Amino acid sequence: MKKFAGALLLICATAGLVYAQTKKAPAAPAKTAGPSVSDSVKQLEHDWTDAMKAKDTDKLDQLLADDWVSIGFDGAKSTKKEYLASVKAGDYVLTSFDFGPMDVKVVGSTAIVQGSDTETSTTKGKDSSGKYVWTDVFANRGGKWQAVRSQNAMVK
Repeated sequence: MKKFAGALLLICATAGLVYAQTKKAPAAPAKTAGPSVSDSVKQLEHDWTDAMKAKDTDKLDQLLADDWVSIGFDGAKSTKKEYLASVKAGDYVLTSFDFGPMDVKVVGSTAIVQGSDTETSTTKGKDSSGKYVWTDVFANRGGKWQAVRSQNAMVK
């Protein structure tokens, strides 16, 4: 009887070890619904363009961080305050705008967007229509994504 109990105990212990090794890992937590950071930032790019077309400086004020700085296609540097004043004055008129490909790289609380567009526009009364490539850098500050740096160049 002792031999039988010992054998039974050995079988149970072995079965327990086998079961422990084949146990499935816990399932990963479900992803939360909602847009990805990439999608959110791409939408901000579209909102920016819509605000430019409408000359909506209130919307632009929300999209741009107070410390935003840009280098334009002509190499000129402008601050948020200068940019908003220029839009308000009608120095930059955007008639049509077609996005090309956009690529977003997220690094922590920073999102870098590289993109292109073809537009019909005037800058200070001169035709500035053409194809552009650009980079915008967004920072997540207090749960809100805002542009902090921009640079664009005209492609000839």
